Amino acid sequence: MDRSELAPLIDHTVLGPETTPADVREVLDAAAEHGMNACIPPYAIELAADYAPDVTLATVIGFPHGQHAPEVKRREGVAAWQDGADELDVVINVGRLRAGDDEAVRKELAELVAAVPIPVKVIIETALLTDDEKRRACEAAEEADAAMVKTSTGFADGGATVDDVELMSEFLPVKASGGIGSYETAVDMLDAGAERIGASSGVEILDGAPE
Repeated sequence: MDRSELAPLIDHTVLGPETTPADVREVLDAAAEHGMNACIPPYAIELAADYAPDVTLATVIGFPHGQHAPEVKRREGVAAWQDGADELDVVINVGRLRAGDDEAVRKELAELVAAVPIPVKVIIETALLTDDEKRRACEAAEEADAAMVKTSTGFADGGATVDDVELMSEFLPVKASGGIGSYETAVDMLDAGAERIGASSGVEILDGAPE
């Protein structure tokens, strides 16, 4: 896969708690130059929509732990869409899932999906789940009409793995995120079934790709 084919599959990301507007503009500049998307904090969406109107903008909801009240997640998603977000990456409530309350997880996701006219990706935080829990999380996302499932926030120990991407791709398109720092790793994820890559190393990944 060459650079021009790979670039639109990358969400070039900056989401750390210390992220400044200057950091966001740097990511947007790189995304615009290389043809990538950008994934940035919610507070910066309005800034980004004005600064880089041609870049596809994703932002995060209920980030990073997923424990916001459902109504708060819904309002956060609507606000992000109204500010100019093109896609939302929402963290599931891992505690509710692990407690077996799958219906609460599904309902929360469904309410967000219904509230916005843009794609919603569901972050299931694979490093915290068993394989059975991963399947149940993906089932909840699928039943809620989410557009994709995503492996990780990047804030839990562990990130995307080939095995997890293969498992998740049985349910919905997958965004592999967490620990992907090279072209070779990105291609491994795509070969396993991922359709999007989330990485703070988007430029480095593309630098390793053939022209």
